[in-house]
Amino acid sequence: MLTIEQVSLQLPMYASWWKREWATCLDELSLCFSAGEVHAVVGASGAGKSLLAYAIMGLLPASAQLNGQLHYQGEPLDKTRQRQLRGRELALIPQSLNALDPLVRTQRQVAWAAQRAGHSSAAAWHSAQQALNHYQLDARAQQAYAHELSGGMARRVLTAMAHVSQAQLVIADEPTVGLDPEQRQRVLDALRGLADQGKAVVLITHDLRHALPIADRVTIMRHGKQVETATARAFQGIGGLLTQAYSQSLWLALPDNNFSTNALGMAPEMQKEANVA
Repeated sequence: MLTIEQVSLQLPMYASWWKREWATCLDELSLCFSAGEVHAVVGASGAGKSLLAYAIMGLLPASAQLNGQLHYQGEPLDKTRQRQLRGRELALIPQSLNALDPLVRTQRQVAWAAQRAGHSSAAAWHSAQQALNHYQLDARAQQAYAHELSGGMARRVLTAMAHVSQAQLVIADEPTVGLDPEQRQRVLDALRGLADQGKAVVLITHDLRHALPIADRVTIMRHGKQVETATARAFQGIGGLLTQAYSQSLWLALPDNNFSTNALGMAPEMQKEANVA
């Protein structure tokens, strides 16, 4: 459904008032996201995961320099097409809760998302209520403003907005942060359900442990580069099916694996990074 070929991203930085330099944030990424799959993109903070989402959605700042090719359903995904498809066939569940409009009640915001996807006004309100009920947001929460919601509730509202969009490609950027185990599983199951309906789901997360049960494939990122893409089944045992030491370290650093990155003979700084991720 979506292919990314040799995509690089540079953002400006200023070493002084008059000296501009360019920081490489994504470095020649080549990925393929398929219909019917949950593709998890995993890495530590600063790995470039969210920037990849913004690049796909066409939400990068004007100063960004993006090179490479993006194709959606076989056609180039340029800025004009991104603008046309965003909110309709391309949906983003953003990491920042500031994406909610502070002046509009919850149900109306979700209804707007449904209307943008092509629903009539009446159908949009019905879809919004159904989606909010699905994520266990009661009548009070549905009529609340963003500042009246907890972090977990706000994240469920953002997920509901993507849910009603009927998008074919859904990018979920850290959708379970701040959720209790029950609500986290509800959101993850919903993403798996979207993939089972034939949609492509990109799950951006630092939490490999919770991504694996619903993922079909996993891409590990580090410092803006693609370390490895493997099937979710490769993450088992001591990670012998993985080809890169860093991927193995992320897997072995999980609590279920006794934080055993030292078994790989890795450098201390890489062990520390894997444990943090």
